[in-house]
Amino acid sequence: MLKNVIISYDISDDTKRSKVSSLLEDHGQRVQYSVFECRIDKRTLDRLLIKLRPFTDESESIRVYQMCGSCLKKIIVIGKARSADQPEFFLV
Repeated sequence: MLKNVIISYDISDDTKRSKVSSLLEDHGQRVQYSVFECRIDKRTLDRLLIKLRPFTDESESIRVYQMCGSCLKKIIVIGKARSADQPEFFLV
């Protein structure tokens, strides 16, 4: 079963931040500079969390918010944005 997950990070080191960003780009869509929306299964999420753990210390953080389907419907976006549920392209 797929989970809807929002992952954000606050990492000051450029090298670490770049690696975290690359990991997350493989699993979801960037919706803000340091925020990703992901739709992944539990096993993949568990593996991703293990890979992300080494990139934080006392002053840095990665937050993972698991969202239920009804919570996703309540997301409010102000301005131009695309959520992970919107396709990036259309086939005709």
